[in-house]
Amino acid sequence: MNTNHLPHIVIVGAGFAGLEAARGLANAPVRITLIDKNNHHLFQPLLYQVAIAGLLPSQIAQPVRTIFRKQKNLTFQMGEVSAIDFDEKYVKLNGSVIAYDYLVVAVGGRTNFFGFDTIEKDGFQLKDLETAVRTRNHMLDMFEEASHEADAEKRKALLTFVIVGGGPTGVETAGALAELISHVMVKDYPHLMLSDAHVVLLEAGASLISSYPDELRKATSKLLKQKNVDIRLNTKLENYNGQQVTLADGSHIETRTLIWTAGVKATHVVEELGVEKASAGRIRILPTLQLPQHPETFVVGDTAFLEENGQPLPMISTVAIQQGVLAAKNIRRMMDNKALESFHYKDPGLLATIGRNAAVARIFGISFSGFIAWVIWVFLHIYRIIGFRNRIIIMFNWAWDYLFYDNQVRLITKE
Repeated sequence: MNTNHLPHIVIVGAGFAGLEAARGLANAPVRITLIDKNNHHLFQPLLYQVAIAGLLPSQIAQPVRTIFRKQKNLTFQMGEVSAIDFDEKYVKLNGSVIAYDYLVVAVGGRTNFFGFDTIEKDGFQLKDLETAVRTRNHMLDMFEEASHEADAEKRKALLTFVIVGGGPTGVETAGALAELISHVMVKDYPHLMLSDAHVVLLEAGASLISSYPDELRKATSKLLKQKNVDIRLNTKLENYNGQQVTLADGSHIETRTLIWTAGVKATHVVEELGVEKASAGRIRILPTLQLPQHPETFVVGDTAFLEENGQPLPMISTVAIQQGVLAAKNIRRMMDNKALESFHYKDPGLLATIGRNAAVARIFGISFSGFIAWVIWVFLHIYRIIGFRNRIIIMFNWAWDYLFYDNQVRLITKE
């Protein structure tokens, strides 16, 4: 069958939004080209688990070609889009040009360091598998170095871990790292004074996870303090040079480890597009998810800026998933000359884990904290992981950790 006459849909990005858009067009009479710079889809909400030696990279990622093995109308191309021409309707990929009839821009975001070049150079981030593994290797190296460091002050600096950003990622990383130290590393390093180990969580605002209800914010602070996390609110970072954190009030924290979780912004290719931008460099779109003046282009996920009730939609996976679904639906409606639907976010609830068997959650308007919230968190994340094998392995890892207080992936791997 000759498929060249079918409408060609190019989807840029195989994250949550791009994946759902591609799936939503599985049975449509179209040709789909899905493009991503990586050959895998990454379950980003669990990246911090890789960083704290809880999971292997392969357990939270799945090859794109495997995911779409049975979808006959889709072709995957690995590469990084360097330019998009909305007028001529083509994208540039690895020096070649790919024309489209419909375009879905779902390129996600990248870490926003807010101009802190030294932090970008000397700090750590959790944005992809490479940065998560780099963070894990570094933190494990710090324990190895501390184990033979005779100077008490240097040893304390090696065992001080500063996390910047009190959002869900910062909270989850701080809680998991504190537990790694108190339950696992004490067994691996019985002669190391791990009372010197110090997890510091810095937040410039007045509360942690500020978008969550007040009762969950309070529960989060309580659970973190129980794990001996040093929470510092209304604390702005001034600089970091790889050895010392300088705070806005002039005080210092001696540390070799700063993990930045404080912001996201648009990717490089989005920055160069001549379209209207909003905060964090995101592209302003219509409620139908279309790009103004270019109705055949849909922008979804972290790349897109859309307001509801006067507030911009957050850059989170649940928004991206729902937008990917609607983008596919609206492309079908355009092809059938039907009116398009506007996007309305259906909030599935809020979740954040704070280490082993502790979490906060708000589901169907009901707030939970502690063990019950953790069970909800576990099952919802297992459900959303792609690949039966990955689900089984992750469930086994978490069960092992729960029963034996022993993360299984404490490997320092040199790239």
